[in-house]
Amino acid sequence: MITRSGSQPSTPGPAENFTGDVRVQPLFAAEDTAPYTGAYVTFQRGARSAWHTHPAGQRLVVTDGVGRTQSEGGPIEEIRAGDVVWCPPGVKHWHGASPSSPMTHLALTGVRDGQAVLWLDKVTDEQYDPQGDHR
Repeated sequence: MITRSGSQPSTPGPAENFTGDVRVQPLFAAEDTAPYTGAYVTFQRGARSAWHTHPAGQRLVVTDGVGRTQSEGGPIEEIRAGDVVWCPPGVKHWHGASPSSPMTHLALTGVRDGQAVLWLDKVTDEQYDPQGDHR
């Protein structure tokens, strides 16, 4: 089975789960024998996800630009094209673009019991950019 590029429309990242301009380009849905989804997610400068967890984990492959990610209690980490990020099951985290660059990643998200993500509270401006670089 081949799914042709562009055959599935991209959608804006829902405002309740993202801050800023985010586009989600779905690639494939989970199946019984392959319980994970795939999507390209593009964050414009300063855009980011809300805090969230994944019951079966998520792997991000940064394909373009510069971004940021953080696990709860840890430092904000810069991520760049070519970097691969592993988000373990149940770990609260966020990810998005840097204040000065857009970022696109391929998200491969595990699905457990029909659930891929549990959305939590939004990342505040202070959490995203403690030094105030985006202002």
